[in-house]
Amino acid sequence: MRPVHASEPSTSPTPTITPDTTVQPTTGDGDHDKYAHICRKEDVTRAYITGEAIEALCGKKWVPTRDPDRYPVCPACKEAIGKIRNAGEN
Repeated sequence: MRPVHASEPSTSPTPTITPDTTVQPTTGDGDHDKYAHICRKEDVTRAYITGEAIEALCGKKWVPTRDPDRYPVCPACKEAIGKIRNAGEN
C-alpha cells in the first residue's frame, strides 16, 4: 500500500454522522407525575372502575392509580381552580 499525500484526492467516502432526532414519547415517571391533579370526583370514580384515562384541569390525561394525598397539588390545576372560583364570585 502506498502512502496518501495531502494533495491527492481521497477515494474513500467521508463518513456522515447524523444525530438521532426522533422523539420517543415516555410513559415513565416525570415531574408531571409527582403531583396530585384536580378533576371531577365522578371522573375519578369512573376511572378507578373502568381503567379509562381522565383529564385534569391542567390538561394532563392519565389513569389514576395512586393515592393523591401523598403528593402536592399540581400548580397548574391549583391556578385553574382559582380562576374558576374567582369567576363564580363575580
